Amino acid sequence: MRRGERQPVKIKLDRTVCDGFGLCAVHAPETFSLDEWGYVSLVGGGSVAPEHERGVRRALLDCPVHAIVELRPAEDAPRELAR
Repeated sequence: MRRGERQPVKIKLDRTVCDGFGLCAVHAPETFSLDEWGYVSLVGGGSVAPEHERGVRRALLDCPVHAIVELRPAEDAPRELAR
């Protein structure tokens, strides 16, 4: 990836925190699906297509229990020290 280019959004879902409100599936049905009890699952493993980013960001903001987390890009992550 070239400098200045935006990296794709990646998210993580903590199903143990989810209370089944379902707002995420309303905002981003391409990224979140609900099971028969109303609890959410990720569709596609957490990588968000650019055309779905707006809905996913809305889901992040509207989740009342903060079960969805945006992952930081690899270049922002702590690096291992050289040996």
